Amino acid sequence: MAKPIKIRKGMPSVQLTKEEFARRFLDRFYDPAFEAEKDELERVLDTAWEGYDKYRKSPRTQAAGRGLSDPNFKLPIEWLETRRAIQEAEKRQKNSKSPSRILLVNGSSRSDQSCPGEMSKTFRLATMAQEVIAKQKKFEVDLLDLSRLTSEYGRVIYPCKACVSTAMPLCNWPCSCYPNHAMGQVGDWMAEIYPRWAAAHGVMIVCPVNWYQAPSTLKLMIDRLVCADGGNPDPTSTGGKNPQRAKELELKGWDYPRHLAGRVFSVVVHGDAAGVENLRRILTDWLMDIGLIPAGYSALVGGYIGYYEPYATSHDDLDDETDFHEEVRNAAQSLVNAVRLLRSGELKQPDASLHDPRQK
Repeated sequence: MAKPIKIRKGMPSVQLTKEEFARRFLDRFYDPAFEAEKDELERVLDTAWEGYDKYRKSPRTQAAGRGLSDPNFKLPIEWLETRRAIQEAEKRQKNSKSPSRILLVNGSSRSDQSCPGEMSKTFRLATMAQEVIAKQKKFEVDLLDLSRLTSEYGRVIYPCKACVSTAMPLCNWPCSCYPNHAMGQVGDWMAEIYPRWAAAHGVMIVCPVNWYQAPSTLKLMIDRLVCADGGNPDPTSTGGKNPQRAKELELKGWDYPRHLAGRVFSVVVHGDAAGVENLRRILTDWLMDIGLIPAGYSALVGGYIGYYEPYATSHDDLDDETDFHEEVRNAAQSLVNAVRLLRSGELKQPDASLHDPRQK
């Protein structure tokens, strides 16, 4: 006999008092220039507090519509729009007449448009790869520059809430945790990033090592892509975010749909002291875990630039590392070649027809 499903509770409340909510809300308007708008801000504050206190996460909804298990269930309009964008991207990606598309990710947080005052070496390396891809006939390159999270107003990727660990069907493809208007968690960039992954035939990630790890900007995106590997494309099947129904659905037998599987990838990691090989393996393992295919040995690059040399001359060190330049270009070319083989049907996955006994 199956054990009854229990929803474990017990963490302390995070509900703010109105006074603390007001302080945090008004902190956004610390600039003295806003003092002339004090009365108007107080009125907006009252409305914002009501939305928070009554938890209006998704104030604009509409019926889910055809294609979902409960067409009449109300879903956030923003989620439906992101879903539609992904479907359109997937349709283009599967169209044999469409140009081949590579998503090129600059995984560095550094930018000459913010505090560092100088461009990142990663951006320079990504530009080298971009030039290789752009020269190919019938290829498009989409540069996703994650440094915009640190340098562009309003750009944000919110952290993953780990819905997967409650039950896989509670995690939606695309993510439905955001936007959360009650919490002021709006403008989530992932709503635009999901369709860009879906549109790609190949993905290339270029990033530095930050304290033996991926930069926080890149890690935010990686965590939010968990929904691409087993995520539930039908929130109505769980009544929205209902953990009881999600657990029941998973225990009936969840098929862990891999929404991005079958694309090819390359990875370039660089560092100046330690951690390059570890991070290169981590990124490679992650991409393979979500069903992507490495584009060959030359597509998986890790190396040091200015090993234990001063940071102040690191761009000069990159100038001198011409062999590394060529390795980056080779990684891009390997990815291009793999995409061509993939789209022509010549790149075969030996394990494509096998059933994974441990889907997770």
